[in-house]
Amino acid sequence: DDPRMAVASAGPAQRAHKSGFVEVLVREQWHRVLASLSEEALILSCEENGHAQGHEHVNGEADGGARGAFTFSDSEERVPETIANRKRCVKVVKQDVGGLGISIKGGKENKMPILISKIFRGLAADQTQALYVGDAILSVNGVNLRDATHDEAVQGLKRAGREVVLEVKYMREATPYVKKGSPVSEIGWETPPPESPRLGSPHSDTPMPPSLSLHGDRRYIPLRMCYVTRAMTTPDPENRQVELHSPDAKHTVVLRCPDSASAQSWFSPMQSVTSCLLEKVLSEVREHMARNGIGGSREIRHLGWLAEKTESERQRWKPVVLVVTEKDLLLYDSMARMKENWLNPTHTYPLLSTRLVHSGPDRGSPQPGGELSFATRTGTRLGIETHVFRAETCKDLSLWTRHIVTGCHTSAEMIKEVTTSCMYKGLDCRLVIHYELGFSVMSEGDGTHGRTLFSYPFEKLRMSSDDGVRMLYLDFGGKEGEIQLDLHSCPKPIVFILHSFLSAKINRLGLVA
Repeated sequence: DDPRMAVASAGPAQRAHKSGFVEVLVREQWHRVLASLSEEALILSCEENGHAQGHEHVNGEADGGARGAFTFSDSEERVPETIANRKRCVKVVKQDVGGLGISIKGGKENKMPILISKIFRGLAADQTQALYVGDAILSVNGVNLRDATHDEAVQGLKRAGREVVLEVKYMREATPYVKKGSPVSEIGWETPPPESPRLGSPHSDTPMPPSLSLHGDRRYIPLRMCYVTRAMTTPDPENRQVELHSPDAKHTVVLRCPDSASAQSWFSPMQSVTSCLLEKVLSEVREHMARNGIGGSREIRHLGWLAEKTESERQRWKPVVLVVTEKDLLLYDSMARMKENWLNPTHTYPLLSTRLVHSGPDRGSPQPGGELSFATRTGTRLGIETHVFRAETCKDLSLWTRHIVTGCHTSAEMIKEVTTSCMYKGLDCRLVIHYELGFSVMSEGDGTHGRTLFSYPFEKLRMSSDDGVRMLYLDFGGKEGEIQLDLHSCPKPIVFILHSFLSAKINRLGLVA
């Protein structure tokens, strides 16, 4: 292995897809952190005061990424008594990836010496086995740092060249200062519920706890069921942030990159990792559903996170989970870990009375194609209910829209017939809309079916309209003229179902042709 690379430590068989410095938002302040992305997790390691020394190329711009997640050396636990308060000179050769591999704290402005606060495992300083967290750096290549500010020390270390001789002295009394908790330890994240049954076996779930800390400086965030998005909770005019939302949709980690291109270079692999993990979740939910069903459905066609537009001025979008089954569109407020939670969606919309009304870049989007949105409208007893969703990629947008349109058509072919009570010319009747046979109105007679008052195929329909309250108007060009049906409640569900049947039939004709 190339000794310049970082040592993998994110768990067994977890290769780092990407490592590098970003900023994380904690308590409304940005803090510089080292981020490492593996196949299962995002690991954040803290850099105090927003300064780090010698890690400019850790994100692998030159070599395609470090092989492992960076962690801190545990050398501070093994400080020999003999070195306390004695000056030492240690030669460090900077690496192409990771530089010196240390972070520093203190400085004149803090009334403290320049102290080594982090030693990154596997990097140059760690490989000397002669430097410790708590070492005060007195000079660099003979340049005195005893009276240096933090910034002066950072610049001095950067300018020191490839071979660096550090004059240091271990100060045990300073170790509480360098080891105290960091902003990373304040990042809130979901604690998965201990109850069972849960999705997946104990082996398929990440065996590590939701967050691991080393002196409160490291946060391990499992990416299973998480949602990666852009510009949802925090304004991002420069388009350089990435957001990670927890499965329960209650916690968000906002990362800020130097520019838009580097933000995209983090967003893409994070999106890729979460998508791969979601495939496993989908297969588990499908397996569970085959036995028990969810929300009255038996088959999942598509499942995933989307951003839904809100009415709130404060936040334009919120995360939601959307599921397309063989007959319904199900909405959840979060990604359910517990199997029984899938049985209770927040909203259920029949695909037969739902249609896609808009797809593509949002008209109000600041950048062309920046927001890939689509809208659904559902005819309900209370009128038309509209939802506007945003996908994160063009691929996701086309997947969702295709599943919804296809779902509507297959639902029409599967359900075949819808019946509703109505009143026609003062008579209690039933309106029957059949996918193949068209429209029939039957009187509620003494017999099982009653008397058919009229019947027309779909191709005879010239016009349909409604008053949005209870009346449906149909014109087949027959002797009855315009047919007025009182549906006793909002006609929108029937209007939407009628259009779904028509759309499915036209689509089928197109496929047959």
